[in-house]
Amino acid sequence: MVAQDNKPQLSSLYIPDCTKLCNTLNNRIFQDVAGDVTIVVNGESYLLHKFPLVSRCGKFRKMVAEAMNSNLSMFQINDLPGGAQAFELAAKFCYGMNFEITAGNIAFLRCAAEYLEMTEDYQEENLISRTEAYIDEVMAHSIEKSMEVLFTCESLSNIVQQVDIPRRCVDAIARNACKEQLTSSFDQLGCDEELGDLKEAAYIDWWVEDLSGLRIDFYQQVISEMMTQGINCCSVIASLMHYAQVWLKGIGKLQIWNPARLRSNCNNNIKENDQKLIVESLVNLLPPQEKSSMPVPLTFLFGLLRMAIMVDANVSSRLELERRVGFRLQMVALDDLLIPSAHNGDSLFDVDTICRILENFLQRMNSEESEESGYESQGFSSPSHGSLLQVGRLIDAYLAEIAPDPHLSLQKFTTVIETLPDYARVIDDGLYRAIDIYLKAHSMLTDDERKMLSKYIDCQKLSQEACTHAAQNDRLPVVMTVRVLYHEQIRLRNAMSVSSGEGPFSQKMSSGIPSAAMSPRDTYASLRRENRELKLEIARMRMRLNDLEKEQTCMKQEMLDNTGNSRTFFTSLSKGIGKISIFSAPSGNKRQKPLKKGKGNQTGRGRRDSIS
Repeated sequence: MVAQDNKPQLSSLYIPDCTKLCNTLNNRIFQDVAGDVTIVVNGESYLLHKFPLVSRCGKFRKMVAEAMNSNLSMFQINDLPGGAQAFELAAKFCYGMNFEITAGNIAFLRCAAEYLEMTEDYQEENLISRTEAYIDEVMAHSIEKSMEVLFTCESLSNIVQQVDIPRRCVDAIARNACKEQLTSSFDQLGCDEELGDLKEAAYIDWWVEDLSGLRIDFYQQVISEMMTQGINCCSVIASLMHYAQVWLKGIGKLQIWNPARLRSNCNNNIKENDQKLIVESLVNLLPPQEKSSMPVPLTFLFGLLRMAIMVDANVSSRLELERRVGFRLQMVALDDLLIPSAHNGDSLFDVDTICRILENFLQRMNSEESEESGYESQGFSSPSHGSLLQVGRLIDAYLAEIAPDPHLSLQKFTTVIETLPDYARVIDDGLYRAIDIYLKAHSMLTDDERKMLSKYIDCQKLSQEACTHAAQNDRLPVVMTVRVLYHEQIRLRNAMSVSSGEGPFSQKMSSGIPSAAMSPRDTYASLRRENRELKLEIARMRMRLNDLEKEQTCMKQEMLDNTGNSRTFFTSLSKGIGKISIFSAPSGNKRQKPLKKGKGNQTGRGRRDSIS
């Protein structure tokens, strides 16, 4: 009889000692009757009997029939699936000896039975039917056993695909995992009595770690089948992250300045082609964004993107990662954007990838605006507008980080500036700081290149501190200095007109009246554009009013200082009377002398845009 083990351990596969089994088999079978045929399997010789072999194995029956005329008594088998270990068990089965079918030997035992043609045509309840019964009745109902069988399939030849063992293991793992997750979800869901909603407890499925030991092709099949059967996307993402950490060493510890060192420090046991296949497969397994209840962590996406660049993954995988990152660019940290360049002699950072990510973000913003209907205008603090302003500050900070790179070309630097639209910046202080750093690091630029670079700065969007710094900056061309001084005069004049009730809003409001000849779609687009310009103008006016309030405070302080220095008759008389003790106030209530300008009266922030 064939015993079936119901509790195999995943960590210790059943791999018997072939030499010990050969001696045991020979001692038990040939102690009474001498054998009449020798079978050589991968260098191991077995002296057996023809009758029990040909009675159950169609392969041996054909071999013996073909060798009857030549009286051969030795046969060699070099391509038996599972090798000598599988032949040991098949021979025991032919002799009616008891042995144990486990999840560790079922795969090569089933393949050996298929190779030896041990079907029902030669004898009932043959080895094929026995192994199929174990697969259907035991393995198919256990995730542990299915994983163990799938592990053993990695070392077998193509015959394992013919008998369809991997597909059945994949189906069993996915089906049982979904059932287990569905059952456990009812136990881990808690009801919030005050809010009346359900909250799912955070947990990680136990099979996430076990799946990380699979080969990438089997792993891809398992995850794809799980997603087809409706597994939770959170579990899929956790499994993908764990698999990447196991097979892509250093994915979470990537350096910035030395990508060549990264390439050599990756897992030495995995070839670069295997790493490329793993990265591309993991990208294809990422859950769709519209179906995922939990977004893929940005750190994991950037880790995959760095690895994809390093191993030269296909274009589609890199574009997919850039698209996913671009859709959530407002949540990205500056350090994530500092992707090292994989090309020698190029700039330190991969600027082209960041430009494509920024373009994906802008495309999403435009598509969201086009999908909106009606003429309701968004507020200044709307999510879409706020995200755009966050990205504007992020890109300005990124420009300031890459500007000191001596290998960064002017064309790449200006491409990043041109990709971001003007309305993404309320003020241009960050852009001015980045350009100033670039000019300082690239002192060999021509005058025409300096003029071209300074044209990206809008003097009307510079703060007073930035304007003061720009007017004294020798690295800027003279034309830029003149523009700064000119717009400072215009700003002062507009500020005075605001105090008198006249401002630039009257002209802008008159231009916002839609024309009757325009289509409704064009009219809506025009109104949205006018609304965006008005919101930016309001933000600029608020900053200008703050600057004017500071100037007014300074002027009042100067007037008080000048008044305090002039001694008039009345002030001398009042001071003389104040010396009389009967009218003198307590010392604790003395009025302190006002501080002069420049000694604690400055409340504004320090000039961070200064590079001198």
